[in-house]
Amino acid sequence: MKKIFNRLFCLLGIAGLCLSSVSCATEKLPPAKFSGASPLAWSQRLADSEMARRGDSLAWKPGGKAKWDYTTGLFTLALLKLNEQTHNPHDLKFAEDTMGSFIKPDGGINGYKPQDESLDNLAPGRTVLSLWRITGDERYHSAATLLRKQFDTQPRTGDGGFWHKQRYPHQMWLDGLYMAEPFYAEYAKLFDEPADFNDVAKQIRLADEHTYNPRTGLFYHGWDESKSQPWADRITGTSSNFWGRAIGWYAMAMVDVLDYFPTNHPARPQIIATFQKLCAGVVKYQDPRTGLWWQVVDQGQRKGNYLEATASGMFVYAMAKGINHGYLPRSYEPAVLKGYRGIIEHLIRDDGNGRWSLTHCCSVAGLGYGRDGSFEYYVHEPVVDNDLKGIGPFILAGSEVQKSTDPPHGATQQIP
Repeated sequence: MKKIFNRLFCLLGIAGLCLSSVSCATEKLPPAKFSGASPLAWSQRLADSEMARRGDSLAWKPGGKAKWDYTTGLFTLALLKLNEQTHNPHDLKFAEDTMGSFIKPDGGINGYKPQDESLDNLAPGRTVLSLWRITGDERYHSAATLLRKQFDTQPRTGDGGFWHKQRYPHQMWLDGLYMAEPFYAEYAKLFDEPADFNDVAKQIRLADEHTYNPRTGLFYHGWDESKSQPWADRITGTSSNFWGRAIGWYAMAMVDVLDYFPTNHPARPQIIATFQKLCAGVVKYQDPRTGLWWQVVDQGQRKGNYLEATASGMFVYAMAKGINHGYLPRSYEPAVLKGYRGIIEHLIRDDGNGRWSLTHCCSVAGLGYGRDGSFEYYVHEPVVDNDLKGIGPFILAGSEVQKSTDPPHGATQQIP
């Protein structure tokens, strides 16, 4: 009996409570497993599967169909982040071959149209900056500078918020916070443009002020300053529902912006507070059975709603990273682990021959041009497998969950 108690106390890591004179050896904690594999292994499985499915279809070719697109930027950025932990040359090569194909010798970008004034076009700039740091190729530096110039002319609302696109006048969408702000902040840090951090902080603050609903603790998809859009409330200007992926974009925007934001900047605490407020709202609506989140977050039991992959991956990624960086307390860890396990157990499909798929991804959703922001609209948009807006966050989530579940460097558990 003494040996049994001794083993229990040692496994719990309670120092000094070994009840026999048998000395305690040390052994590294095993990595956490989810359906038999570590989070990093799952990230690599989905990464390898998607690279095999896509081939070179995402790369620019004269007369080809590939576009300068935020989804390609998200996927290739996720590959580069994964490579930081796995050092898999295939991930790096795919990202470089794909994004590098768009960059001209003079730093121009095939398919980039500044006249669209679209924040979506700026998101791939993060991969461009990463490739510049990795390769030192000045084409990437020039291309990033070209993208950065768009902020100087981007149309704004009366209080300074970026329009989502030229074709969406007077509108801020939560999607746009992820498309613009992390790139904006990273460029500011790399090239010493400290005033830009004030603008980044302003965009995050305005999104909070205009889209937060204190009753639910959630954020509306969009806000129309003019209150003239068919989807906009005539008093508040907000859209009418809480779309999961929109909130996920906002969550990822904040947690990624903080990677670059000066630690002594006066707005940093406010960004962290807004991120904490978002996470506090989101966890209230986590499905208790599966750990996932619904397409329309607060209406889980309504007919037609479904558990959606892209938002679930985004929430897991953002909260896991928040824990790892100290923005969230460890009390969020059960929700993160339940969400991550839920994705693997309910949304990952084994296609055989070493291929895996991520299912139940909302293909696309927006506002305006016939899209009224209603519940019925969101739940009737196409649902697909392996959308890059889901694959990218899933890869990123695995990277952060791995860090969260791994012991600190050199940590050990005691065994008899």
